[in-house]
Amino acid sequence: MSRGAADLLATAVAPVAWGTTYLVTSELLPPDRPLWSGAIRALPAGLLLLALTRQCPNGGWWWRAALLGALNIGAFFPLLFLAAYRLPGGTAAVLGAAQPLLVAGLTGLVIRERPRPPALLAAAAAPLGVALVVLRPDAGLDPVGVAAGLAGAAAMAAGLVLTRRWGRPAGVGILAATSWQLTAGGLMITPLALALEGPPPAPDGPALLGYAWLGLAGTAVAYALWFRGAARLPLTQVSVLGALSPLTAAALGWLVLGQALGPVQLAGFAVAVTATVVGQLPDRPPPRAGQPASTRRSPAPGPAPSGAAVDSSRSATAANSGVVS
Repeated sequence: MSRGAADLLATAVAPVAWGTTYLVTSELLPPDRPLWSGAIRALPAGLLLLALTRQCPNGGWWWRAALLGALNIGAFFPLLFLAAYRLPGGTAAVLGAAQPLLVAGLTGLVIRERPRPPALLAAAAAPLGVALVVLRPDAGLDPVGVAAGLAGAAAMAAGLVLTRRWGRPAGVGILAATSWQLTAGGLMITPLALALEGPPPAPDGPALLGYAWLGLAGTAVAYALWFRGAARLPLTQVSVLGALSPLTAAALGWLVLGQALGPVQLAGFAVAVTATVVGQLPDRPPPRAGQPASTRRSPAPGPAPSGAAVDSSRSATAANSGVVS
């Protein structure tokens, strides 16, 4: 297996792990405590990675880590939960699936990386497929919910692009950089959870199991793989993989909870999966001077340069809509 393919598969593990959040939350966690679920998911995972790596930010990386933690965790989680509570069914999932288009635009503006045509096509098609899977006839368009959903998608898109733009400090590994974001984001959510939801819930056995899964697999491991992919692969390509999250949630709902999937939902799966695959296709390079395009062989695709060089060396989300990150 080539390095590029291995990076793709590793990065895809993250949205698949996020896709388990809806099932774990609905079956194991205390009800109506989404902010505490986000804080308990992010902060312990961040502190655990921080204890393992024993590396803290230095200099300007204090504010960079805080900003990235706010965009990817601290702001994203509350906005996503607000959208989930204000919007019925999978409307929030469709808004989140628009993130690849936002990433494509921000990538061109911030780091001058032109998205590849297959990735742009996939970024446009993936939200359509997700919409067919998760939307129901009663889906509504509450203005506050729509604004929150779009703001959450924009925050995560901006966090992904800045993660690529800034890279990591020299000598700092991906686990340490991930710990900074998770810790910062968790510290931002905790006061909000206290103010709006009161003291943290007292977990029973199933809840402890659910929090352990979400904190370790769904957060510590998943976000480390996601940020690793953001440093190595084209960003629009990475963001298109996010469609695997609501698709995983819908598939688990069918397999475990017995939720129905009709012909429209199956067609949506086909569209979204095809878009995800198309988004990973390499560009055909232009032919050399004097050589017909039809005779030139394309080189094997490789990973994009790491963003770490730019800086000398770069969610708890159990949305009841089925969108998780």
